[in-house]
Amino acid sequence: MIDRYQTEAGAISVEAVNMTMRFGDFTALNQVSINIPAGSFHALLGENGAGKSTLVKCIMGFYRATEGELLVAGQEARLSDQKMAQNRKLGMVYQHFTLVPSLTAAENLVISRADIPAVIDWRRERRRLDAFMADMPFSVPLDQPVSRLAAGEKQKLEILKQLYLGNRFLILDEPTSVLTPAEANEVLSHVRALTDAGEITVLMITHKFREVTAFADNVSILRRGKYVGGGKVAFMSIKDMSHAMMGKAPTVNERVRKQTKQTPVMTLRGVKAQDRTGLKTIAIDDVTLNTGEVLGIAGVSGNGQMELMEILTGQRHMESGEIAVNGTPYGATRAEARAHAFRYLPEEPLRNACAPKMSVAENLAFRMFDAGKDGKAAFWKDGKAIAKNAIDLIKTFNVKTTSPAAPIAALSGGNVQRAVLARELTGEVNALIVSNPCFGLDFAAVSAIRDRLIEARNNGTAILLISEDLDEIMELSDRILVMSEGRIAFETPIESADVTEIGQHMAGHG
Repeated sequence: MIDRYQTEAGAISVEAVNMTMRFGDFTALNQVSINIPAGSFHALLGENGAGKSTLVKCIMGFYRATEGELLVAGQEARLSDQKMAQNRKLGMVYQHFTLVPSLTAAENLVISRADIPAVIDWRRERRRLDAFMADMPFSVPLDQPVSRLAAGEKQKLEILKQLYLGNRFLILDEPTSVLTPAEANEVLSHVRALTDAGEITVLMITHKFREVTAFADNVSILRRGKYVGGGKVAFMSIKDMSHAMMGKAPTVNERVRKQTKQTPVMTLRGVKAQDRTGLKTIAIDDVTLNTGEVLGIAGVSGNGQMELMEILTGQRHMESGEIAVNGTPYGATRAEARAHAFRYLPEEPLRNACAPKMSVAENLAFRMFDAGKDGKAAFWKDGKAIAKNAIDLIKTFNVKTTSPAAPIAALSGGNVQRAVLARELTGEVNALIVSNPCFGLDFAAVSAIRDRLIEARNNGTAILLISEDLDEIMELSDRILVMSEGRIAFETPIESADVTEIGQHMAGHG
């Protein structure tokens, strides 16, 4: 039985009442009210910039709201820091792990306490931990270093840490972003069981409608800092939620795939390199990328995908093997990439593919600096040409900016991604190698970028898509390869692709 404010098992309610947060003249949160009853599982949806992070930071004491009230278990709470939030039994599980990899799971739990003594009695602490774990609906290997745990086990440990600290209201920030589908379902099922038992109350920030419909009781939707819709999930369709998020039904290209002529453009044979730790070997035995296809590389973070991206972009030394483009050896030098019309869209493009302090127009013109007016190699800067190029690309790719002269760092993440994609897909493009192109972006930006990738594929471009989002891989790919432990563990055409089977190989259990 769920009481509005507190359950018998300890879960507590949280309510934001007319919460407003201003930063100077900018209103990030405008009169938002949201009620999360004790023992419920509540989802929070909204595009980037909708106000989700601001709301959560006000609840957790990172920000003091300009106006409005926060009620915890029915009582007014004036929180000015995270410690005060924890004193009221509020905790947060972040998108990226906050664990110490070299310490065991048990050690991570113990050192998370504010009252940890200078000299730890590990025998006493272990008895305390064993008693705590006996009451939990799931477990993790306490004596294993965190570095050896699977992603799903790490996420469970993050949740266990909050429960160990005595927190009874948990905010989960994109909790499944680095998990396989099976791991995501397992973790959220455990969380749902805890809410059903009245042990905790949950507010989950997510971009995945499937997770909302499968696990949440209620949903609240923000747009441009305002509450625009919500209610019981059982009475809302995905179309309803999309409409509230976007203000209108989102325009989505059905991404019609044209029949394309597929011929080999790049091959990898016996490629070996060290991973980022220097302890493991990346070994790619036999991979071919064809024109007019999207070849998806799936895998849980840390299994060699980023190292593969670095090999293909010339940023990681190969110990052995060969990469060939159109039958000739390829070293991924700038000159070779230009000669073969190979382009790259790395993860976090603002940091990895932009000059943040330079203007949008200048960043869009980087490709222009490679060629002179007579087609000869040159480094030149023509202000008029740069301005025209920027205006054309901004319009074509719908890049939202106050001005082409604005610093590219002032753009939202989705618009930085669109700008870089506009630059890399301009002119002749034989191949595009792209890594996590939609990570952290909102619905509209994701849709626009995926449409552009399929358009390029339909025009004959070979696309190698490295992504940790299996939904994205399934939506865009013609063929799928799965990386596990630095190797290609599985291959399937999209026609016969099975999510469960792919997930098993991602988890190393194929």
